Amino acid sequence: MSATAVSPRLIATDLDGTLLRGDGTISPRTRAALARVRRAGIEVVLATGRPARHVRALADAGVPVICLNGALVYDVERHAIIDETRLTAAVACDLVERLRARLPGTCFAVEVGLEFGWEPSYGRHRAKLEPALLPLADARALCARGVNKLIGFHPELAPDAFVSRSSDVVGEHAFVAYSGAPFLEISALGVSKAAALADYCAARGIAAREVIAFGDMPNDLPMLAWAGRGIAMSNAHASVLAAVAESTLSNDDDGVAQVLEQLVPHH
Repeated sequence: MSATAVSPRLIATDLDGTLLRGDGTISPRTRAALARVRRAGIEVVLATGRPARHVRALADAGVPVICLNGALVYDVERHAIIDETRLTAAVACDLVERLRARLPGTCFAVEVGLEFGWEPSYGRHRAKLEPALLPLADARALCARGVNKLIGFHPELAPDAFVSRSSDVVGEHAFVAYSGAPFLEISALGVSKAAALADYCAARGIAAREVIAFGDMPNDLPMLAWAGRGIAMSNAHASVLAAVAESTLSNDDDGVAQVLEQLVPHH
């Protein structure tokens, strides 16, 4: 039986470059399509590299959000963490030291639960930073409770170069995701949107073949591969378009809505 022959029970979608238009909003057409599939009994889950505080204005009540590339599952309505996975303090501090030694000038920020903080050098190099929720401190102090995401930034290296030159440093100690942002996103081993989505679905008796997933960047690939039907946006990263068999229109052309409207047509 083909993936399209299975009635979907859950829609999982990335945000930036996928559900969101280039201006960072969800179009009225897409909102209507999401509401229609939910009324039809199909669950919707958002899966993003963003932290919880950046999705509160985007997610409708009752829509859970997989945040930080899978390191945290968030309930918007209750402003509460449903589940989370942290990189241990020991591993995080070790990686800080390793990256500083390999690439001097590397600076760090952290996501810890619903809190965010950075060290002074990170603040100096990154424009338009939102207010920190943790005291300004060295990265090792910020990692003391473990972190959901360790963010590494180098002021003189392009993201692709930073990723390639640091991958062996991170090695088997953690997982590095690249979502298109100008920094490294380091999480605990085993953390991914796919792993968090698989756990969420397993707890509800939803099989992978009953899931449709949408994405556009390399950090979406595991989720697109896991789902019974993985769909790339036409504006997706070349590696995603090469790996995924099905694609839809771009994020600015309501590609997600186009697919959902075929699932649950207007009456």
